[in-house]
Amino acid sequence: MQSQSSKSGVVYAAIAYVMWGILPLFWNLLGEIDAGHLLAHRIVWSFVTMIIVVLLLGKIRPFFKQIKDLFSDKRAFWGLFAASLTVSLNWLVFIWAVNSGHVLQSSLGYYINPLISILLAMIVLKEKSTRLQIVSFILAALGVIYLTFSYGVFPWVSFLLAISFAVYGLLKKVVTIPPMFGLTIETMFVTPLAILYLLFVPAAHSDPIPTGTAIILFLSGAATAAPLLLFAHGARRLSLTQIGLLQYIGPTLMLLLGVTLFGEAFTHAHLIAFSCIWGALVLYTISGIRLKRLTTKQLNQAQTAK
Repeated sequence: MQSQSSKSGVVYAAIAYVMWGILPLFWNLLGEIDAGHLLAHRIVWSFVTMIIVVLLLGKIRPFFKQIKDLFSDKRAFWGLFAASLTVSLNWLVFIWAVNSGHVLQSSLGYYINPLISILLAMIVLKEKSTRLQIVSFILAALGVIYLTFSYGVFPWVSFLLAISFAVYGLLKKVVTIPPMFGLTIETMFVTPLAILYLLFVPAAHSDPIPTGTAIILFLSGAATAAPLLLFAHGARRLSLTQIGLLQYIGPTLMLLLGVTLFGEAFTHAHLIAFSCIWGALVLYTISGIRLKRLTTKQLNQAQTAK
């Protein structure tokens, strides 16, 4: 039974990461709309989509109870509010990057995201890191430094994506709330700002939005919500090690799309930098597997001692 549950978890999580990986194709369909308006639409339609999901699943009462509890807990309220701003920044940078020819930088950002998360955990949560994790971080840093000196331009898109998503993950770790309610409330916080932006900030193109484009904009809510809900459904059935291995599906697909369909150049400098980061991720994964085995062994010894 446990094996069957794990298999279904792998399927759900893998589909989620594939959807995240091919998301550049979706935003590229809306390339004629500027990033600010795309973000505003994504926020509004994500909120609408999540409200529909909550209603369809009959979770409206628990949802309102969650909001009531949130307003009575200042720490949770401000934590989730900060998470809504952080994920909005992440969405904005990603949309801009995809439609400005920086898909490879986006891929790089999500590759180094786990390593940034380690660094944040060390600094903020005072978590101890293994030697392999420290070496993996240094190796990834060397790759980024090499890429920076090769082109004379710091890969700020990669770092904004990695840092914003790592901070978002940290905030979500501190504020424990069901993923479905979490995304609904996060988009609820920023939807008023998004609506004001759409009403008062002129779009780059003043022409009426075609019907096909309007439908795609509406679907941006589903494109945002579906992978998150699938991942949440799958993550409950998987170990952290399994999630750690699956999470590279997304950036790998982005890398392939950037080189093939988007025609971005994958140079010798990219190869060296990405090789450093891939090596760092191998070390990071090995460290996670070792830590998992050690924890399991210690738990078994403790149970035997009882």
